[in-house]
Amino acid sequence: MSALANRLRAARGDFAGVARNADLRQLELAWAFSIVSTWAYSIAVVVFAYAEGGATAVGVVGLLRWVAAGIVSPFAALLADRYDRRAVMIASDLVRALLIAVAAVAVSADVPAAITYLLAMLVSIAGTPFRPAEAALTPQLVRTPQELGAANVVASAIESVGIFVGPALGGLFLAATSVATTFVVTAVGVAVSALLLLRIRSRPEVEADETQSEAGVRADLLAGLHAIFGDRSIALLVGLFAAQTFVDGLLGVLIAVVALDYLSGGAATVGWLNAATGVGGILGAGIAGVLVGRGRLAADFGLGVLLFGLPLALLASWKSEAFALALLGVVGVGNTLADVSGMTLLQRVTPGALVGRVFGVLESVLLLTVALGAVAAPALVSLLGTRGALVAAGVLLPVLVLPSFAVLRRIDERTDVREPGLELLRHVPFFASLPELALERLARDAVQVAAQAGEIVVQEGEPGDRFYVVETGELDVTLNRRELSTLRIGDYFGEIALLRDVPRTATVHARTDSTLLALERADFLNAVTGYAPSLSSAEAVVGLRLGARA
Repeated sequence: MSALANRLRAARGDFAGVARNADLRQLELAWAFSIVSTWAYSIAVVVFAYAEGGATAVGVVGLLRWVAAGIVSPFAALLADRYDRRAVMIASDLVRALLIAVAAVAVSADVPAAITYLLAMLVSIAGTPFRPAEAALTPQLVRTPQELGAANVVASAIESVGIFVGPALGGLFLAATSVATTFVVTAVGVAVSALLLLRIRSRPEVEADETQSEAGVRADLLAGLHAIFGDRSIALLVGLFAAQTFVDGLLGVLIAVVALDYLSGGAATVGWLNAATGVGGILGAGIAGVLVGRGRLAADFGLGVLLFGLPLALLASWKSEAFALALLGVVGVGNTLADVSGMTLLQRVTPGALVGRVFGVLESVLLLTVALGAVAAPALVSLLGTRGALVAAGVLLPVLVLPSFAVLRRIDERTDVREPGLELLRHVPFFASLPELALERLARDAVQVAAQAGEIVVQEGEPGDRFYVVETGELDVTLNRRELSTLRIGDYFGEIALLRDVPRTATVHARTDSTLLALERADFLNAVTGYAPSLSSAEAVVGLRLGARA
């Protein structure tokens, strides 16, 4: 019980950190206005399409919106890695608000319905950069890894609530006013999101990426794919996300089949079953808030995916509405747990310069797999019957997840960071301005090097291949056998040769038995040169040191 109490206290502290972080507050509020307005607008589009062309028109509009967003998403995500992520989100909001306002005019003017359908597709396309940019911006605004997890929990909870509140508000406005008026209200809501984003004070640098210059858009797109398929951990996470959303697509159809056929209910039963997953999602946010700070995100992700699928197989064992509601509540818990832990983990293991593109590819994969699931569901029911389809949908995820737990555990081990090493790097002046996750990646990349008393660590005139920070012991710096200084805990050396691409400018040898943290050349340069404030600080340090040795 004491461990649980400690974790609850830690979780409260993490969420308090999010609340105190003014920029994160603005980001989460903007997301709330965006998601609620998006869902309200979607309901208005569905009602308009149904009135104009019945269920067929609703299906066609939905297909246009999902497929268009899925195709465009990887390209739109490039914006998040090339430009100011906050500006990308603001532009996405403003373009959507403008398009929705134009749709309101079109409906009022009684123009052909096809124009409104086209605008709905364009609104979906304009919205695709928002989530990748948000996913890439969040790690740059947090101050600790735990705060990142808490921020993702808040974002997921907002999404779960938005799925309820948005349609409800859309329905109320439609009942009280008209489609055109509802469009105007939702356009205002999206514009408010842009205004909130304008209040974010921080201007985080976009990390430099070597693939961005000469090779152009094609190389940029491939860089996101290479980041996924070139790293087994990222590929596994994206693959399991895709499998989960495929089952989610199946579930969207199966819920209606279960309610109307399997349980012999009515339209109200469909609503209750859908609501159960949403309520479970909100409960899942609370559970995720407690779990994400433990540092076992990959295992939590696997558990979430497992909980998303297994209850569906159990649903086939007993025809009971109460039983179905309880199991779908568990599905909702699993969905939020997988979403929060999976997103946080991807943000932590993906190179900062590629986060937007990786999330763009992920968004595209999720949109397409959920559509595939929805298409496959009727065929599955026809082939296996309702119970058989539930078992097949429910068993798929456990079959994929259970053999993957060993790899998921290794991902958790990979993301573990030695706190003493992290603190040492945090106090190096030109690392201080790095985003927390970039600093965390450096700490994971750093290796401990032991140096015995009298041992030469770097030799004047030799090529430079590492940057060092003193963890224990004392070391002397000499130039032409003249002693320059003594290095102690927290001091650092080796940056001149790396930044100026010159041979070592001094000799460093251990006065006592010492332990050093060493960063390889590529890791050091990627971190420092990728952020303008870090590079400026490092160059200032180099200038001072060279001036003192002149």
